[in-house]
Amino acid sequence: MPVAMKQKIIDVCDKKIAAKGTNVGLSFYAFFANKNDDPELLMEVATWWIMTHKLDHFEKAVKIKQMIQQDLY
Repeated sequence: MPVAMKQKIIDVCDKKIAAKGTNVGLSFYAFFANKNDDPELLMEVATWWIMTHKLDHFEKAVKIKQMIQQDLY
């Protein structure tokens, strides 16, 4: 997954956590606009979420942020 996408995921998680608290959940769709303008990237994130990590449809934003941060470093 591109570093720019990982950073976007972290940013979205930070915003959701700031707005709704540490218990907020989200799906991988939260990282994309409502139009499908980059299907390859959407599938890459979906594969990371569903196939690689076997995550539920909704997961805690703090968990996703932590997982992505571990992939960055």
